[in-house]
Amino acid sequence: MNTGDTAWVLTASALVLLMTPGLAFFYGGLVRKKNVVSTIMYSFVSIGLVGVVWVLWGYSLAFGPDLEGWGLIGNLDWFGLKDVSADAPGPYSDAIPHQAFMVFQGMFAIITPALVTGAFAERMKFGALCLFIVLWVTIVYAPLAHWVWGGGWLGDLGALDFAGGTVVHISAGAGALAAALVIGRRIGFPEQTMGPANVPMVILGAALLWFGWFGFNAGSSLAADGVATNAFVVTNAAAAAAMMAWLFMAWIIDKKPSAVGAATGAVAGLVAITPAAGFVGPMPALIIGAGAGVLCYGMVKVLLRFKVDDALAVFGVHGMGGIWGALATGIFVGVGYSALGDGVGRWEQIGYQIVAIAAAFAWSFVVTLIIMLVIKHTIGISADESSEDVGLDISEHGETAYEL
Repeated sequence: MNTGDTAWVLTASALVLLMTPGLAFFYGGLVRKKNVVSTIMYSFVSIGLVGVVWVLWGYSLAFGPDLEGWGLIGNLDWFGLKDVSADAPGPYSDAIPHQAFMVFQGMFAIITPALVTGAFAERMKFGALCLFIVLWVTIVYAPLAHWVWGGGWLGDLGALDFAGGTVVHISAGAGALAAALVIGRRIGFPEQTMGPANVPMVILGAALLWFGWFGFNAGSSLAADGVATNAFVVTNAAAAAAMMAWLFMAWIIDKKPSAVGAATGAVAGLVAITPAAGFVGPMPALIIGAGAGVLCYGMVKVLLRFKVDDALAVFGVHGMGGIWGALATGIFVGVGYSALGDGVGRWEQIGYQIVAIAAAFAWSFVVTLIIMLVIKHTIGISADESSEDVGLDISEHGETAYEL
C-alpha cells in the first residue's frame, strides 16, 4: 500500500464530510428565519443517521460482493464492516486500506440524502425526515452506487461517472422532484416571498462546498497523482465559469447580479463537472461550467413557472446540473485529458451516458415517490398548518436561530 495515497484519500474524506455542514449553512441561509435551525438539522442529522447505516449495512449493499451476480446490489457479507480491513487493501484499490475507501464513499452517502432535503425544506416533520433518510440511503442510494461503482450493470455497460454526477446529483435531483410533488407546496407559495434569511450564511455554505468539492472530485482518483491534479483544476475552472454564466443570466433577465445567484451558480458548476472531472481537460471544463450556469438557471425558472415548490432548487441545480454533466462527460471525454476506452466511439459513449441518466433518474424518482407516499400514509410527512406557520424551529426543535 502507498502511504501518500492513503493520506490523500483520508484527507479527501474529511473534505467531503465538511461539505455536509457546508450544505447545512447553504440551505439554512436560503430559508426564512423561522426555519433556519430545522433546515440545518435536515443536513446535519444525515451525518449521524447515514454514518451508522453505512457501517451496519449501507457499505455492504453498495460495494459488497454482487448478490447473485445480477449487477443490481451487493450482499451483506460486509455487514458491520466484517472483513473490511484497516491494514489491508480491498477490491477497489491496491494502494489504500479497504477502510479508507469505505469511509471516503461513506461521505458521499451522507451528503446525497442531505441534498434531497432542500426540496421539502420548511414543511417536513423531523421524525418523518429521519425515517426518510434511512430508507432513501438504503433503497435508493446503495443500489445505484452498486450499479455504477460497485461492479453493477451500469459500470459494466461502460457508463462513466468519475465522482458522482449520476450516483449523487441525478439521484438527489430526481428524488427531490418526487418528494416536492408528494409533500406539496408551502403555505403561501408562490405568492409570498420566502427567504433568504441570511445571505452571508449562503455564501459561507457555498464556500465550504467549493472547498470540500476538491476532496469530492480529486479524491475520487484514490491516489495522489496526475488524475487527482487534473480533477482539482477542472473542478475550480467549471465552478468559476458557472458562477459567471449564472450571474450574466441574472443580470440580463432579473436586472440584478445577486450574491445568492453567484453562490448557486458556482454550486451548479461543481455539480456538472463532477462526473467528468477525471476525463476532461480545463477547456472543456469551462464549457461544461458555463453550460451548467445557463441550464440550471433556466430550469429553476421553469419550475417556478409551473409552481413546483422545490424549495431550494435541488432539481434545478443538482438534477439539471447532473444530467448536463453526465451527458457532457460523453461529449467531451478525452478532450484535453485522458482518452476514450479501447474500442469505444464517442457516440457510443454518449449512448452509455444517456442510459445511465435515464436509469438513475427513473430509479430515484419512482422509489422516492413510493417512500414518500408510504411515510405520508403511515406516520405522516408534513408539519400541520399551525406548526408551519410558527416555523419548524420552534414547533419541531424548541429553538430559534436568532435571539436579537
